[in-house]
Amino acid sequence: MAAGCVLVAVLATGQPGVSPAAAQPAVVGLDVSGHQTTIHWSAVAAAGAEFAYIKATEGRGFVNPGFASQYDGAYQAGLIRGAYHFALPNDSTGAAQASYFVANGGGWSADGKTLPGALDIEYNPHGAKCYGLSQSAMVAWIASFNNTYHALTSRWPVIYTTSGWWATCTGNYAGFASEDPLWIAGYGAAGTLPAGWSFYTFSQYPPVGTFPGDQDTFNGSSSRLTRLAVGG
Repeated sequence: MAAGCVLVAVLATGQPGVSPAAAQPAVVGLDVSGHQTTIHWSAVAAAGAEFAYIKATEGRGFVNPGFASQYDGAYQAGLIRGAYHFALPNDSTGAAQASYFVANGGGWSADGKTLPGALDIEYNPHGAKCYGLSQSAMVAWIASFNNTYHALTSRWPVIYTTSGWWATCTGNYAGFASEDPLWIAGYGAAGTLPAGWSFYTFSQYPPVGTFPGDQDTFNGSSSRLTRLAVGG
């Protein structure tokens, strides 16, 4: 998702969300990165977007140069927005990257307009798809990021991934489902979900559609989206 990736979030047990069969008319949004250099947020809102995820950081050495204007622009247009971090598990520890993310825009506030930060962890665009880590080491890395982010913000992060990567690189580990909403690349169809999650909350589509970046839907009502932002 480093180039503005696809989001499907599956909410963990206890998180606001509904089963697909109970879903109401789609609550739509988008996700963007530094590749989207000019975004007319008022037009995005007028076209029906209610939320946005915006890339803040990557590894422990890159900050999206457009993050501040994108994040503030979404807020000023009335969208509920959140930040995401592109993980590079071979670069530094999960704890170090969570701290870097929070220090550079990935925090959270209970203002009803801020989604919990998202950890984007997927196939390595630069080398070995599991970043050279064993399945157990990858689970430990994610846990380190997860626990540090929670300690710094009081929220569990959303996890963005693909079912294939999760099975290959974590052994289809199910232990995060009781805490973390899952954001899974679905390209319009959620398909088989990683172990532990039984329904999705965000689904993302390829970058061709109404909004800049990728197109997303929230599997629930606008009020439930606000609940996710508030943390209730």
